[in-house]
Amino acid sequence: MFTPVETALGALLLHQATTTLLFNNGSILGVSGFLRKLLGNRTFDAPGLFLLGMGAAYIPLRIFAPEHLPHYLPGAGATLHSALLALISGALTGWGTKSCNGCTSGHMLSGLSRLSPRSLVATATFFTTAFTTFHLAYPSLETPGCHSGHSSVPCYTPEYPSRRETVALVGLTAGAIGAVRTLPRALAGSVAPEKTTAVITGLTFGLGLLISGMADPAKVQGFFALGLRPFDASRWDPSLSLVILCGILPNLVAIQMSGGLEACKPAYCEGWNFPIAPGWDVDAKFLLGAVVFGISWGLSGVCPGPAVMRSVLQPLWGAEWLLGYWAGGVFLQ
Repeated sequence: MFTPVETALGALLLHQATTTLLFNNGSILGVSGFLRKLLGNRTFDAPGLFLLGMGAAYIPLRIFAPEHLPHYLPGAGATLHSALLALISGALTGWGTKSCNGCTSGHMLSGLSRLSPRSLVATATFFTTAFTTFHLAYPSLETPGCHSGHSSVPCYTPEYPSRRETVALVGLTAGAIGAVRTLPRALAGSVAPEKTTAVITGLTFGLGLLISGMADPAKVQGFFALGLRPFDASRWDPSLSLVILCGILPNLVAIQMSGGLEACKPAYCEGWNFPIAPGWDVDAKFLLGAVVFGISWGLSGVCPGPAVMRSVLQPLWGAEWLLGYWAGGVFLQ
């Protein structure tokens, strides 16, 4: 069902994590790249600290709003069939994101807000491919999160949290925003601020995925479940659109209000660790990678960020998916 309150709050956290990592550490928030560096280099530096923070996001949510923890299919990865699905999903994602140099976080959340032409091409390609793949693989358009074919209530119907849940979610969101804005500077005397930034932005990003519902593959696939021929929105969950409205657009505004990346520099490093004047460096390999990643995303509803979150609650599935992800990247080499 459509969750405007939860998804809007979660998207604000995604925005805060993205811009804080950008303006503090000069880094693009790209989970696929962070995973690849951790698995390839086997060194626990800033990417590892970020991923550690992501996993820790379950702690405050479990304490203050446990009803918003994602509900994954039980026993995932425990059978040969489910293990193969996890391996294939990870391999396609690993190969695809390495070929197109990013995923939904790096290209869509971070890249579009920087007005990167490459990210625009990548996002348009993998989003269209995911939408098409979902329709071909699941022609009924039903997802575990919505069975509107057996209900009179369409999936786009807003569903609101209770007053107690709202207070808890707003408190978590406000607390995370306060922490991500103040802790790196406050702890600078004892901990390197770029390390504090990595951990706290990871936690904020993970909390954003959980609260928004984007850590749940059924929630993501619900956005793809918009029938076009004939038009049928009864199974469509528009929640993901709020990530654009409350995540990507605020990122864009923050960058423009800074005068643009050319006019400023990161707080805790000498310069940006990526080209700040992106061009149209797109080739066939790049496009094919975006297509392959889109196929995996449409089939499974899982991209690297949500895969990290799922791995915490379902470590067997996570180990299989990460093995596939690593193998997909190695195969490309």
